[in-house]
Amino acid sequence: MEKKGYVDILVRDLEKKNEILGKLILANGRQRDGLLDPNLDPDDFEVTVEEKSRLLEELEELDLGFEQVYERVREELLDRREEYRQEIGRMQEMIRLLTEKTAQLQVEEQRNKDLMGKKFEGIKSQVREIRASQKAVNQYYQNMMKTNYVDPQFLDNKK
Repeated sequence: MEKKGYVDILVRDLEKKNEILGKLILANGRQRDGLLDPNLDPDDFEVTVEEKSRLLEELEELDLGFEQVYERVREELLDRREEYRQEIGRMQEMIRLLTEKTAQLQVEEQRNKDLMGKKFEGIKSQVREIRASQKAVNQYYQNMMKTNYVDPQFLDNKK
């Protein structure tokens, strides 16, 4: 394949990566909304997590492919910068955009992690309350079962 074709592949890979990062940002927003919802359905949350996982795998594949193609054309790009000026400029622009989106994703991921910690802490406290309530109910039940029970007694009839 001609080196020019490889350069076009690099540009397309960066554009695809930009598209996937956009989808990840949207998925992060849905995840944040779910974490803020007090009636969060765990299945909906899991769907979002799986979607993000799939998108991250696509990103890894694109990164790996990009690196392999870049290694093939790196010397060509460096030796003939003038010929590839437009493509190099486009790649630099895409890389700046990708860097901004990646930074935004990192901030959102940290925010979602904090929200998740708060959500799980709330769930833990609910579980503690339920356990305490169950314990109180069990103790009450056991006490009520004993109210009609009279311990054996010894009565001395001598006077």
